[in-house]
Amino acid sequence: MKTVDMFTQSGPVIVSVMFLWAMFKQYCPHQLLNYFEKHSKRVFTFFYPFIQITFNEFTGDRFMRSEAYSAIENYLGSSSSMQAKRLKADVVKNGTQSLVLSMDDFEEVTDEFQGVKLRWASGKHLSKTQSFSFYPVTDERMYYTLTFHKRHRNLILGTYLSHVLKEGDAIKMKNRQRKLYTNSGSYWRHVVFEHPASFDTIAMEAEKKKEIMDDLITFSQAEEFYARIGRAWKRGYLLYGPPGTGKSTMIAAMANLLNYDIYDLELTSVKDNTELRKLLIETTSRSVIVIEDIDCSLDLTGQRKKKKEEQGRGDEKDPKLKVPKEETDSKQSQVTLSGLLNFIDGLWSACKGERLVVFTTNFLEKLDPALIRKGRMDKHIELSYCSFEAFKVLAKNYLQLETHDLYAKIQELVGETKMTPAEVAEHLMPKTLPGDNKVCLEGLIAGLEKAKEDARLKAEEEAREKGSSPEEKVKEKGSSPEENAKEQGKENGWCDNGNTEMNCKEKE
Repeated sequence: MKTVDMFTQSGPVIVSVMFLWAMFKQYCPHQLLNYFEKHSKRVFTFFYPFIQITFNEFTGDRFMRSEAYSAIENYLGSSSSMQAKRLKADVVKNGTQSLVLSMDDFEEVTDEFQGVKLRWASGKHLSKTQSFSFYPVTDERMYYTLTFHKRHRNLILGTYLSHVLKEGDAIKMKNRQRKLYTNSGSYWRHVVFEHPASFDTIAMEAEKKKEIMDDLITFSQAEEFYARIGRAWKRGYLLYGPPGTGKSTMIAAMANLLNYDIYDLELTSVKDNTELRKLLIETTSRSVIVIEDIDCSLDLTGQRKKKKEEQGRGDEKDPKLKVPKEETDSKQSQVTLSGLLNFIDGLWSACKGERLVVFTTNFLEKLDPALIRKGRMDKHIELSYCSFEAFKVLAKNYLQLETHDLYAKIQELVGETKMTPAEVAEHLMPKTLPGDNKVCLEGLIAGLEKAKEDARLKAEEEAREKGSSPEEKVKEKGSSPEENAKEQGKENGWCDNGNTEMNCKEKE
């Protein structure tokens, strides 16, 4: 009974203290309240023997994900799976499918290093963005807190944290699964990158493949070289050629060779240059930044800008035509050529190292020279029509053939015909199970012969159109130039004497 009486009597006291504290905070002057809180924390920390270190997920104004946070997250994965009661799971596909566990929000685990016990806790800051929407976006900022006794300060700040970062990076490389990113506005979203392309399966001459592979490997091992010459550790590649020549496959093979992530940037969904810069900052090292069909992504070249200005002057004459144009422009991306150039090799492009920037285009002549000059697009790679050596690679991939009696005929036709590797691959694709290699090769020969004949007929037609002179066109009509001119004049109401000021009937 005495214990119950004690709690009964202490209840009103606690309530009274809480009421007085609330009234004090409500009516106490702001300066005095700050002074009180400041010195009360000092008194508390003087007697509190523990030190806390917070590691936030993002550094700066959410510009960049903290590498320290990622390393700690990987390091705590093993200990949290044994201690935490609430866990988060993710599947990693790296050769074999495996499950990776990490502790959930607001969980706590302990760690021990050289006989010293420490405590890690995860947390999350929630804040709603200011937007007029029925579905407000919540901005989540994760963090980890490390707590340890102050007498171990030197050990923890020196040896222990270095150990955590090193072990976390090692675990990251072990559990690494490469990702394919795409931008949604100013944020990246990703899926697991599982494209099987490699340089062994690319339809290209062996010498050219070796040249590209050597260039890529040399770049990936040249960190000290780039630092010595004072350049950002990045390299630009321009892939150009007709549709169906394997530009996208080449990008996948480059990423697989170097074990890089891919950031597929869609310029039309980027609002302006500031948003483009933010996307660049959030990319990681060891990555390929790709802009496919850059000639179609935005109106970036000087020639097209001049055409647009001329159209704008024409629209000023008709106010009815000007209104829809303004409405259309307001919805378009405001990314400029200058902003894209700064994205490639400006000051902000050096914020991360070991990155490839790859542009693809079907029409090289449409691109502004400033965009593809050396230093921005360092290596230009032409992916052209299928050669016989490229065909042999495709035949080995699709039909598992090293040689065949029909190869001589195919070699002759491939040298005379323009057919892309994608079209050749379609002819080699087995149409039945099991596939008949001879049928596939004969189908390819028929397709090459048809493409050769179509090209011949098209060339003859173009030659006739270009080679016919005005006199030849008159002869085709069966009249002399003088008779034809008179006939044309009568159709326009002219007189035989060439008088254009009055009609023949009026003159009579």
